Amino acid sequence: MKKNKPMRKVEPASGYPPEEGRYVRGNDYSPVAVVVILIHNQESIPPDIEHLVRVGVESGAALSGTLQTENIDIEKIICNVVANPNIRYLILFGPESPGHQCGDALSMLVQNGVDERRRILGTQALTPYLFNLPMEYIA
Repeated sequence: MKKNKPMRKVEPASGYPPEEGRYVRGNDYSPVAVVVILIHNQESIPPDIEHLVRVGVESGAALSGTLQTENIDIEKIICNVVANPNIRYLILFGPESPGHQCGDALSMLVQNGVDERRRILGTQALTPYLFNLPMEYIA
């Protein structure tokens, strides 16, 4: 039987996490980040959603937060995940957001990547463009 080597944990990059947003920071050495799809305006986020975000870090995630748009919010997630090499898994849940289709956009990004115009391939989202990131971050 082949033994798995333990993953080496490293310090996240200086200034981690680089992007501000609606998230909480947890265990920097965790391999998990949690994303809850948000279908409410920022002023009317239900306590249940805030509770789910807190439970993410209380359960050991490196970051736990919300996703509302198929472009800027995904860019922020990418920046914060790339800045922490310990993060290997992204847990995405919640009802799909009508119009933005941000859950679909994030899933399709992982599955299909982007085209030369930085449009997320295969998504039904309205504006799935990642203009503000270097291509190596997107990859």
